[in-house]
Amino acid sequence: MEDSCRLTPSTELLADERVEQSFQADRGAYIRDHTWMAAVAMAAGMLILWMLGNPHVWTGAIGGLAAIAIRGFYVASDELNVRWDMTNHRLLGPQTRAVSLNDINTVRVIISAVQVVTDSGDKHLLKYQADRHATKSAILAAANQA
Repeated sequence: MEDSCRLTPSTELLADERVEQSFQADRGAYIRDHTWMAAVAMAAGMLILWMLGNPHVWTGAIGGLAAIAIRGFYVASDELNVRWDMTNHRLLGPQTRAVSLNDINTVRVIISAVQVVTDSGDKHLLKYQADRHATKSAILAAANQA
């Protein structure tokens, strides 16, 4: 099975169900988030070394940048292939994740992601959205119509 296949919805559609919109991870949002994470990691690394009295504080910046760059490189192939589909009845996530539009309680924006919280408290994260506010609005509109 190809790796990208497992990162898209595999739930069978119901007889009267149709996909109305898809939400794909965006490369620009991914790079922007990792740039911010690298900046924070660099500052934190330098601060920790400074607090420990290390005379080579600058190495904290290199370590923080390297850690986030390596992480970003290795997980990009998975994170950028994730897709969520919204049907007229459900929000379908990677593999067999499925959330009935009737069960959506809260939708909130967290950085470049959109978090969907169900009535039972289950949480689902649509990460690296190009327009997180448009994604949130689309999900809320569909949930309100359901």
